[in-house]
Amino acid sequence: MSPEIKMLLNIFILGIGFMLMFTAFQTCGNIEQTVIKSFNSTEFHGSGYTSMAIIYGVFSASNLIAPSVVAVIGPQLSLFFSGLVYSGYIAMFIHPFTWSFYTFSVLVGIAAAVLWTAQGNLLTINSTDSTIGRNSGIFWALLQFSLFSGNLYIYLAWYDKVHILDKDRKTVFISLTVISLVGNFLFFLIQRVEPEALPLEASESLLPGDTSESDSVGKAIQLAVTKEMLLLSISIAYTGLELTFYSGVYGTCIGAMTRFGNNAKSLIGLSGIFIGVGEILGGSLFGMLNQCSHFGRNPVVLLGLLTHFLAFFLIFLNIAPDAPLAPEEGTELQGFITPKYEQTLMLCSFLLGLGDSCFNTQLLSIIGFLYRDDSAPAFAVFKFVQSITAAVAFFYSNYLLLHWQLLIMVLVGFAGTLSFFMADWIVVCRRRDSDYDSI
Repeated sequence: MSPEIKMLLNIFILGIGFMLMFTAFQTCGNIEQTVIKSFNSTEFHGSGYTSMAIIYGVFSASNLIAPSVVAVIGPQLSLFFSGLVYSGYIAMFIHPFTWSFYTFSVLVGIAAAVLWTAQGNLLTINSTDSTIGRNSGIFWALLQFSLFSGNLYIYLAWYDKVHILDKDRKTVFISLTVISLVGNFLFFLIQRVEPEALPLEASESLLPGDTSESDSVGKAIQLAVTKEMLLLSISIAYTGLELTFYSGVYGTCIGAMTRFGNNAKSLIGLSGIFIGVGEILGGSLFGMLNQCSHFGRNPVVLLGLLTHFLAFFLIFLNIAPDAPLAPEEGTELQGFITPKYEQTLMLCSFLLGLGDSCFNTQLLSIIGFLYRDDSAPAFAVFKFVQSITAAVAFFYSNYLLLHWQLLIMVLVGFAGTLSFFMADWIVVCRRRDSDYDSI
C-alpha cells in the first residue's frame, strides 16, 4: 500500500471513529438538559448548561498541557484513553448522581483537550499541503454524520412523548455508551506512516518523546500571539458560541415550545438530524469536492455568516424569548409568529449546520496549512479559544433570554468574518509562490 493511500485510509478511520464517538456524545449534549428536567429524584440537582460550561472551561485550560500528553504517549493512545472518558460521561446518565455528573464534566474537559489536539496532529501528519483541504473536508463530513444518526434514533425513540421516563433514558444512554466504545477501539486501526516514505512536506510527525512539556507549552503561547492566530481567534471564538447554541440551547428551546404539543421532545432529535445534514453537505462541498479552490476560503466563510444570520432571524421570529430558561413543562409564551412552523425551525437547523461547516472546514484547513511544523500546539490554541468561549456561552445560557444570545452571536460572527478575511489575505500575500490550496 502506497503512503498516499495509507494516509487517506487513516483519515477515513479517524473520521469514522470520531463519527461513532460523537454520535453518542453530541446526541447526549443535545438532549441532556431535557433529560435532566424530566429526571425526578431528590439525589440529583444538576444543570446541563452548567455541566457544559464546566466541560468547556476545563477544556480551555487543559489545552496548555494537551500537546505534552500527545507528545509523550502518542496521538493514537491519546485518542483511545480520551475516548474512554467520553464513554464514562455518557454511561453516567444511566443512573446519574450530582457528584458523578460534575466529576465527569471535569474529566471530559481534560480528555477533550487531549482528544482534539491528537486529532489535529493526526490530520496534519496524514496530509500534505495539497491534500490538507480535502482531508479536512473528509474528516468534517464523516464527523458530522454523528448528528444525523444519533438524533434520528432520538426522534424515533421519543416520538409523541411528553415526559422522558427512566426506562426511556436508560435505553438511550446504554445504546449511546456502546456506540462510543466501538468508536474508541477503531482508533487502533490507524497505521503509522513512516516519515522516510513520505514527501518532505508531509514528513513532520509528533512522536513520543519528541517534545518536552515546556517546549509544547511555550510553542503554544508563541503561536497564540502571532498576527495570524490573533486574527483567526475571533473566528474561532464565534465557532465556540454557535457550537453552544446548536448543540444545546437550540434543542432545549424547541423542546420547551408547548405549541408543538406531544411532538416537542421528538422535534429535538429531528432538529439534530437537519443540523447534521447541513454539516455533512458543507463538509462535502467545501472539502471532498473542493468546489471553491479557484476562489479561496473567504467566499465559504461569507456563505457561513449569511446562512447563520438568516437562521438567527427566523429563530428570533419563531421561538419564545424565554425558551432557553423554561421549566420541564415548557413555556406558554410565543414568538412573533404564532402558528405552527416546525418546517421553518428545521430549515433553521439545516442552516445552522451548513454555516458551522463553512467556518470549521476553513479554519481546520488554514491552521493546518499555516502551522504544519507545529500542528499539535496550533490545534491546542484553536481548541483553547473555541472551548473557553463555549464555556462562557453555556454559562450565560442559564440566565440570558434568547434574543440576547442571538445578538451576541451576530456581533461576534460579523467581527470574526472580517478578521478571517484579513488573516487569509496575509497568508496569500506571504505564500503567493507556494502551492497554496484552499477548500
